[in-house]
Amino acid sequence: MRFLVVLTDLKGWKSITNNSLKDADATVNDLVGFMGSCESGLYISIRRYINKLDIPVISQAKTMVQTDDKFLITTTAVTLALRPFHATNFQLTGLDLLDMHSAAGQYCLFLLTIPMLTQRLPAVLVSALKHKSILSPCLQTLLILRDNILKEISQIDHLKIEQHSSKVIPAVGWALSNIICLFTGSENDFLDPGGLNQSLDYAFYVHVVIILAESLLSWLDNSGWPEKENQFPQVNAETSAEPVGKVSYENETIRTLKMSYVDLLSPVCQQWHLSKLLSISKTAAYVHTDDAQNPKYLRKLELLDIAYFYSYILRIFSILNPTHGPLPVLNMLSFTPGYLVTLWEALESLLFPRKGDICADHDFSTSKILGNKKVRGDKKQKQLNKGGGNKWTNILHKISGKSRAGVDYTDSVDGQPTSQVDEDLQDVWAVEPLTCGPQKISKDISCLLHLFCASYSHLLLVLDDIEFYEKQVPFMLEQQRRIASALNNLVYNGLAHSTVQQNKPLMDSAIRCLHLMYERDCRHQFCPPVLWLSPARKSRPPIAVAARTHEIVLSNTKLDDALTVPSVGSVITITPHVYPFEERVQMFREFINMDKVSRKMAGEVTGPGSRAVEIVIRRGHIVEDGFRQLNTLGSRLKSSIHVSFVSECGVPEAGLDYGGLSKEFLTDISKAAFSPEYGLFSQTLTSDRFLIPNPTARYLENGIQMIEFLGRVVGKALYEGILLDYSFSHVFVQKLLGRYSFLDELSTLDPELYRNLMYVKHYDGDIKDLSLDFTLTEESFGKHYVIELKPGGKNVCVTNENKMQYVHAMADYKLNRQILPYSNAFYRGLTDLISPSWLKLFNASEFNQLLSGGDFDIDVDDLRNNTRYTGGYSEGNRTIKLFWEVIKGFEPKERCMLVKFVTSCSRAPLLGFKHLQPSFTIHKVACDASLLATIGGQDVERLPSASTCYNTLKLPTYKRASTLRAKLLYAISSNTGFELS
Repeated sequence: MRFLVVLTDLKGWKSITNNSLKDADATVNDLVGFMGSCESGLYISIRRYINKLDIPVISQAKTMVQTDDKFLITTTAVTLALRPFHATNFQLTGLDLLDMHSAAGQYCLFLLTIPMLTQRLPAVLVSALKHKSILSPCLQTLLILRDNILKEISQIDHLKIEQHSSKVIPAVGWALSNIICLFTGSENDFLDPGGLNQSLDYAFYVHVVIILAESLLSWLDNSGWPEKENQFPQVNAETSAEPVGKVSYENETIRTLKMSYVDLLSPVCQQWHLSKLLSISKTAAYVHTDDAQNPKYLRKLELLDIAYFYSYILRIFSILNPTHGPLPVLNMLSFTPGYLVTLWEALESLLFPRKGDICADHDFSTSKILGNKKVRGDKKQKQLNKGGGNKWTNILHKISGKSRAGVDYTDSVDGQPTSQVDEDLQDVWAVEPLTCGPQKISKDISCLLHLFCASYSHLLLVLDDIEFYEKQVPFMLEQQRRIASALNNLVYNGLAHSTVQQNKPLMDSAIRCLHLMYERDCRHQFCPPVLWLSPARKSRPPIAVAARTHEIVLSNTKLDDALTVPSVGSVITITPHVYPFEERVQMFREFINMDKVSRKMAGEVTGPGSRAVEIVIRRGHIVEDGFRQLNTLGSRLKSSIHVSFVSECGVPEAGLDYGGLSKEFLTDISKAAFSPEYGLFSQTLTSDRFLIPNPTARYLENGIQMIEFLGRVVGKALYEGILLDYSFSHVFVQKLLGRYSFLDELSTLDPELYRNLMYVKHYDGDIKDLSLDFTLTEESFGKHYVIELKPGGKNVCVTNENKMQYVHAMADYKLNRQILPYSNAFYRGLTDLISPSWLKLFNASEFNQLLSGGDFDIDVDDLRNNTRYTGGYSEGNRTIKLFWEVIKGFEPKERCMLVKFVTSCSRAPLLGFKHLQPSFTIHKVACDASLLATIGGQDVERLPSASTCYNTLKLPTYKRASTLRAKLLYAISSNTGFELS
C-alpha cells in the first residue's frame, strides 16, 4: 500500500527526467483513474478495512496515539481513497460525474455508507475527508445520479461486506449521518468545531440530505418500524388519563446503536445550524454545478428546502431516537427566533390568498371575542405584565418580531356554540385548498404543514395565556384564528375522506396541534363558534348515521389504539367539535340507546327472572349502604335499581319504586358524598367552587374505592339521563376525558399558586434570591409532607437556567400527578357504564353541562309545553294559568330555584324539558279555604311541596296570583321538599 501511494505521486519518482515527465504524468493519471474505477476493487477493500476498526469513546478520541502501525495503515488507506481526487492534472468533469464507476461514485457507494465512518477515523483524517475537493464532487454525484446511486446503496445491505448494523440502520442511513458529520463541525474537530463547513455549497448539502433522508424513511416505512416500535410518548392533549402504555424490551445492543446513530445527527438540532441555513436562503445567489447542460441543477437554497430537510429529520428522530424521540428537533425548531412566523407566512399565502379578509370583513376583533372585562390580577402581576423584559419573554418577542404591549388580556365570552350559525361566516372559515384533506394538497404544502404543526404544538405546551392573549406571541389573534381554521379543515376533511393513513405524520401533528388550540379556546375563547363548525356544515352525516359509523370504527379498532393514537378513530372521536353541542348530546343519547338495545338483545334487560337490582338504603347511611350493595356490580349497574328506603327511625318507608326512588337515591347519595364535609371531594379556590378529589381522601377508609364508586354513580346518572346539581373542576374532567393539563389550567384550580408561578416564570432578577428548590410541602391531618418534584429535588436549587423546569414541574404535580390516583379510580367507575369514546364528544365545560344541565335561564314556554298535570289539574285551570303568569314574572335565579325544588337540579335538561325523566308534573292538592275565609277574601294557607323523585310539584288551588307567588317563593327558598306542607 505504501508503494502504491508513492507510485501515484510524481514527486516520489526520482528517476523522472524532463523528457519522460509527460509520459510519467499520463501513466500516473491512468493508474489513478484505474484505482477510482470499480474494476480495481480499491474502495470496497478500503471499506472492509475501515469497517473493522474500533470506535473509540470520545474521551479516547482526543488522546489517541497517532504513530502506531494501525494509524499508518489507516492513513495510507485514506490517502489511496482520496488520491483520485488529488492526482496531478486529474479533474472530474461533468462527463465523469455521470459515470457511476467514477471515483466519486465509488466513494459515495462504499465509503460514505460505512457505519460511523467519522468516528472510526482519527480527527486529522476526518478533516481531510471534509475538504471541498472531496465533498463537493461527491455531493454533486449524489444529486445528479441519485436514482442509480440509491439503487446501488440499497444493494450494499445484502452484501457479505456488511455487519449486523445494517439490520438496524441501512446503508443509506449511514450515508446520511456521515455527510452531516462531514459537513458540520463537532467538538472533536480541531479545525472547524461546531459550525457548517464554510468552503462547501450549502444548497448541495441540504438537497443531498433531503434525498438520503427520504430514502431512509422509505426503508423504515417498508420495514414497518413506525408500527413495530413504540412511538415517543409526547406530553400532549391526547395523553390518556388511564396509563396504558406498552413497554418495549428491545435488544440492548440495538438500542445502543440507535442512540449512537441519532447522536451523529445532533448537529442539525443546534440552533446555529438552522439559523445559518435561513440566512443563506435569504440571499439571491444560485448554486452552480459542473453539469451546465442541466439547468435543473442550478438551485438556490430556499425556505421550502429547509422545511423538507427538517420535516424528514423530525420523522427520523421520532422513529429512531429511543429516549427522547423528536424532542431535540422540536426544541430547536420551536425556539429559533422567527422560524415559526416565517413558516406560517409561507403557508398563509398559499391557504388564504386574500389575506385579512376574514377578520377585517367580519369584525371578530380581540375585544369582541374576549369581552370588555379586563383581568384584575394583583398589583405585582400587572407590573410584571407591563415589564415583560425577562429572558423568556424576549425570546418570544424575537419569535414574533414585534411588540405586543398594547393589547388587553380579557376574559372569555360567556355563552355556548349554537347550531343556528350564519352560513356566510361558515363559508369564510372553510379553507378551500384543504376541502379534500391531505389527499389533494401538494407535497410542498404538506411538508410545510407537517413541520409547522409539529413545531407549533410543541411551543403551545409552554406558551402561557399572558403570552398568547396579551403579548400575542408568536402570532396575533387574527393569525391564530386562521391557523385554527386551517387545521380544523385539514383534519376534518382528512377524516371525512378517509385519507389519514396516506399522510400519517402530517395528520398526527395536525391533530395534536388542533386539539391544543381547541382546548385553549375552550378555556379562553379566541375563535368564533362558527369556525369550529365550518368544515362539516355541508357534509356531516345525520346524527344516527354518525353514531353508528363511529361504533363500527371502534369495533374494528383496538380500544387502546383508538384512545392513544391520534389518527386512529372517526370524525366524532377526533373532531367532535364540528358538530354543534346540542347534536353531540343527541349522539350521546343515541349511543346509550344503542347500548340498551344491544343489552336487550343479549338478554341482560329482559328474560327469565327479574334483572333489577334490589337494594335497601337507610336514610342516615345512604353513602355507606349504597357503596356496600352496589360497588361490586360494575357494568351490571346499568340495570334497573329498585330502592327501598328505611327511615332514620328504622321503619321501612311505604311505596314502590317505579323509577322515582332510584332517581332520589342517586341525587341524595351524590349530595352526601360530594359534600366537602364528607372528605372525598373538596372545592376549588376559585369563585365557582367546582368539585375536585380531596388529596387526603387516600387516608380515609376505602377512600380510593369510594371515589371509584362515585364514578359509577355519576355514570349511572348519565346513563339514565338524571341530572345532578354538581360541577367538577376543569382539571379533573380533563383527566376523565383522557387529556393532559397544562400550566394555564392551574388558574382554574389554585389562582394564587398560578400567580406565584407566573411571577417566577417572568422574574427578571436572579431567581436564586427567592431560595426555591424542587420541592413542595403538603399538609394532611396536621402533618407536613415534603414532596420532591424530581429525584433529589430538595438538593436542587431553582436558578434562572432551570426555572422553566421548576414552573412546569410544579404545575404538572398539581394538575396531573397529585390528582392521578383519584381520577384513575373515578375513571374506572365511570367507564363501567359510559364508554370512553362517548366521553370524548365533549370538552370539560360541556361534560359538566351534560351532567348537570344547561347553564342558562329556564325557558318557560318549553317547560309549559312539556308539563304534565295530575290530580284534577288541566292546562285551562285558573290556578295553572296563575302559576305560569307568576313563573314568567320570576327572576332567572328564582326560576332555577323552582326547577331545583321540583327536580333536585337547578338547571334545565340540555335538549329541553321533553327529555326530563320523569316529566315535569304539577299535581293538584285539594285544600280549599273554609266558607268563612272565602267570604272574608282569604286564600289557601298551605304551602306547595314537591316530590323530587317523580319531578312533581304539589300545588294547592290558589285563587290569587299574589298568594301563589308568595307561597311558592317561600317554599323554594326554604330548600325543603317532602316535609314542607
